[in-house]
Amino acid sequence: MPDVTVRARLGSEVAATFVLALPIVVGQLLTVAMNTIDTVLAGRLGTQVLAAVSQGYQIWVVALLVVIGIMLAVTPSAAQLDGAGRRDAVGAVFRQSLWLAASAGIALLLAVRHGEPLLRLARVAPEIVPEAVAFLRAISWGAPALALFFACKNTSEGLSLSRPTMYFSLLGVLVLFPAAWVLMYGRLGFPALGAAGAGYAHAIALWAQALGFLVYLGLRGRYRAARLFERFDPPDPRAILGLLRIGVPMGTALIMEGGLFVATALLVGSLGAVPAGAHAIAINVASLTFMVPLGIAMATTVRVGNAVGRRDPEAIALAAKASLVLVVASQVLSAGAMFAFPQAIAGLYSDDLAVVAMAGGLLWYAAVFQASDGIQALANGALRGLKDTAVPALITVLAYWGVGFPLGWWLGLREGWGASGLWVGLIAGLTVAAALLSARFLARLRYFRREGVPPALAGEPPPPSP
Repeated sequence: MPDVTVRARLGSEVAATFVLALPIVVGQLLTVAMNTIDTVLAGRLGTQVLAAVSQGYQIWVVALLVVIGIMLAVTPSAAQLDGAGRRDAVGAVFRQSLWLAASAGIALLLAVRHGEPLLRLARVAPEIVPEAVAFLRAISWGAPALALFFACKNTSEGLSLSRPTMYFSLLGVLVLFPAAWVLMYGRLGFPALGAAGAGYAHAIALWAQALGFLVYLGLRGRYRAARLFERFDPPDPRAILGLLRIGVPMGTALIMEGGLFVATALLVGSLGAVPAGAHAIAINVASLTFMVPLGIAMATTVRVGNAVGRRDPEAIALAAKASLVLVVASQVLSAGAMFAFPQAIAGLYSDDLAVVAMAGGLLWYAAVFQASDGIQALANGALRGLKDTAVPALITVLAYWGVGFPLGWWLGLREGWGASGLWVGLIAGLTVAAALLSARFLARLRYFRREGVPPALAGEPPPPSP
């Protein structure tokens, strides 16, 4: 009978996590679809435009990951308060997150507009740089909207309301495709802007998402108990610093992982337009499949955060086990598709036979790292639910930059393996991260089982402001 009860609880948790994760996964897939739209439309304009958009997007991703990581602090904060029965306190967190989003968005805008030195430092082929810079300057106008969108999204998900993520991610796609078609190709009387057109279209879509989500939060009754717009709050340095203490390590962890992929892309860009285009296709496919475990990991943050709010270590363990079931299933499917149909998948992106052939080969490497990529995402999500962010950030530095990047650089550039060697480095970095992050989560779980979840972590109100 106990085994039946355990299986029933696990099945119930898998179902609850799936219901919460599905809209997030769809939202993440739609977010990647925005980059896919840029990539496909750029590919039809030629290999050079494809490479320019790809290389420019790598710089955008570096800054973007910092902002996303910082804003992720909102999710466990809201989830733990909700789990502790203090949903009415979430509004104060949300209002401070808006100030944080405004600051981060402006900083991101300025950083992206000055991304050209990074392209040249990475020795990206000179013929690619001007259009990549044009793309960056155009997309930078969407940076404040991106930060605002994540403040809204993470608050909603922290309250276990994940469907709006799907709705407004779909809105972004519906706005982006026609805008990119018009601006990149010069339709309806507009000039053909090429790579810059992709950037402007992306910025327009980001503003549509952010403003739409903000209005939605204000109008929907399901958010009334959280008191999101109850009053105007000026910036509270202590509250903002509290979010930053959680979010900066998260941003560091994301940028360490994303930075590895970006650095790899930039090094591939130094090999010429064909390898850069092939890498852009393969990494886009890998990013697309990664959105499934990433969405599950985001749901895990909420489920673990709720359990922490209830001070229930066994529920923390159950949430992690349920998410692992879902992640393993998703990664088996994605790896199987990449092993079985690499050339067919690559052919959806480009008509250039050389690019398709090389991209198909790189997809085999992407298939290999599906398991470790999914597990490291899940472990990170669970640790975020515990608000354990500093040590995971150090782990990512070690895994990605102490192991993955040096190995990829040595094999790819020094040993002459080219793009394949760089992808071996990705596999190594992700595998080390998966092992160490999983060990960290299990260690924290053992501690909570022994000592109990501390009240300060479990959604207890902070002391009042003076």
